[in-house]
Amino acid sequence: MLTAELVVDMAAPVAPAISPDGRLVAYGVVANSGRNGHPHSSVWVAAADGSAAPRRLTDGTARDAAPKWAPDSASLYFTSDREERGTAQLQRILPDGDEDIAEAESLTRWRGGICDHYPLADGRTVALLAEDEPTAEDERREAEGDDAKVWGRHLPVTRLRLLDMATGVARTVDGLGDRHVVEVTQRPDGGPLAVLSWATPELDPGVTAARLHLVAPETGAVQDLGPVGFEAQSPVWWNHDGEWHLAHLAVTPGHLVGALAVIDTVPPAPGSTVEQRNLTVGLSVCPTELVQVADGPPLALFADGLDTALYRLDPPSLRFHRLSCAPGTLAGLTASHSGETLAVLMSTAREPKNVHAGPTGGPMLRLSDTSPELGRIRWGVQERLSYQASNGLQLDGLLILPAGRTREEGPFPLVTLVHGGPYFRHADEFALTVVDCGQWLATAGYAVFLANPRGGSGHGHEFAAVVAGAVGGDEWTDILAGIDLLVAEGVADPERLGISGWSHGGFMAAWAIGQTERFKAAVMGAGISDWGVQAGTGDWGTMDATLGGSTGWNGPGPHVHDRNSPISYASRIRTPVLILHGEEDTNVPLGQAVHLHRALRHFGVEHEFVVYPREGHGLHERAHQLDALRRIRAWYDRWL
Repeated sequence: MLTAELVVDMAAPVAPAISPDGRLVAYGVVANSGRNGHPHSSVWVAAADGSAAPRRLTDGTARDAAPKWAPDSASLYFTSDREERGTAQLQRILPDGDEDIAEAESLTRWRGGICDHYPLADGRTVALLAEDEPTAEDERREAEGDDAKVWGRHLPVTRLRLLDMATGVARTVDGLGDRHVVEVTQRPDGGPLAVLSWATPELDPGVTAARLHLVAPETGAVQDLGPVGFEAQSPVWWNHDGEWHLAHLAVTPGHLVGALAVIDTVPPAPGSTVEQRNLTVGLSVCPTELVQVADGPPLALFADGLDTALYRLDPPSLRFHRLSCAPGTLAGLTASHSGETLAVLMSTAREPKNVHAGPTGGPMLRLSDTSPELGRIRWGVQERLSYQASNGLQLDGLLILPAGRTREEGPFPLVTLVHGGPYFRHADEFALTVVDCGQWLATAGYAVFLANPRGGSGHGHEFAAVVAGAVGGDEWTDILAGIDLLVAEGVADPERLGISGWSHGGFMAAWAIGQTERFKAAVMGAGISDWGVQAGTGDWGTMDATLGGSTGWNGPGPHVHDRNSPISYASRIRTPVLILHGEEDTNVPLGQAVHLHRALRHFGVEHEFVVYPREGHGLHERAHQLDALRRIRAWYDRWL
């Protein structure tokens, strides 16, 4: 029997890292610790060829994270807060040995904490991303209880520092000024570091003011390559005919809402103009990860409908060519130095994410099994759906049947789960979390429709960009077409329909019940009710303004965002609504939920409003996850 405890306490692998020699794969395992605690994590290692069982290197009593290999594959670096909770330091461990728990060496005592780390090719230096250490003034204010925050300086800046392993001294790269460093990648030949930075630690305007730099690791000298696109990430080096290129992912140039693209740059001589090229223009798939390979062109994962494909860049043609395709999700791709061996997280319809490894383009061997207890559960059968939107556009999605039931036994109560983003998707993977609770509902007797409307990933740029300024439009009719199909096929009972979502999915749930009375119950998790307020208060302000279509400071109105906001249609709502929200959510602030709650109360709509203390945009504390799972199922049991 599937219990809420089994779902919440399920261990999950994260952050696989294959050794440069391709022999070993390190990865983290995250699990809840203690009755009501936050998740902790441990570091594991496995033979890439499956010749030896995985071994746990750390005991899991702290947050041990981000394993990365030394260039000689002999040692493993990771961050841990084992010495002071909440403050991560750099640790080093030797993975070879017979003992399950190995002894780690602490390499830093940085009082600001280590955010990330990158071992450099010389084997003597580690690039650190670390916040500033507290100053005497900071300590004085803390001692006096002065916790006033100056907005714009309330978030700590993460700076690039180069740690000399021989001396233990970390020197700061001063040439980047006060810019917030988010990613670092060294050129494979030991040359300069490609550094991605934001103007500020705040998401908005941080992601809209990103720049690329080159940093010489020996001297710390900085060359600015200029601005890069919205949501820039994953810089990688590659070489063609002796010329080094630097590629990265970013939203398709010229857009704030749309599909990610691979953008290529040839670093110029100082003072020359930087030219950038979109290497994925016109593709009907969407890159999700871009991975550097030391001895070859980069690899990339692409969302391809319900599946994930592996591609490699062909340097002469500057185009990506498909190597393989797997059903469901591939994530966390990592390659050996030669690029001949890969490790990745893989999930299919019947298997949660686990670490797999194998040859590039070849069969992948499962190395981990972090949740063997799930093997005894009877799951709902997950089917792939292909159908057309009202205008004939081809769409996909998934149907999970109630556990132990077949289509012929329908119609069933149907809950539609809308994904967040909107630039995201439901892949043909295992759905069992508080947010993606498909199997949790299926084991309770519900059919579950996982919709992939326009605005999501997996179908190219135009498919994703159409929601800009028009949220709730084509998205809603796409979802409705899938529900109508399942009703017509006798799978869904038209008198027992529910709709759920988290974040953008929560917005869509609130939107849906303002457009129709067909739904008998809804769950809005961390959802948006007013796009104008969201643009002015949420972390992603600029993007939210683009999605909603306008802001509150665009004059007295009428505003596009009012037309696109669920709060504008609150007087039409008759559907009982369960509202769930984290009290400290800054992505979608709590006021969004309060706004809808007060409107529903004003119009006498049956609803329940639950606020989770200390939580942000997701739920992390064990007790809160348990409560949400039980409350969601009870809500649908009551109304459906």
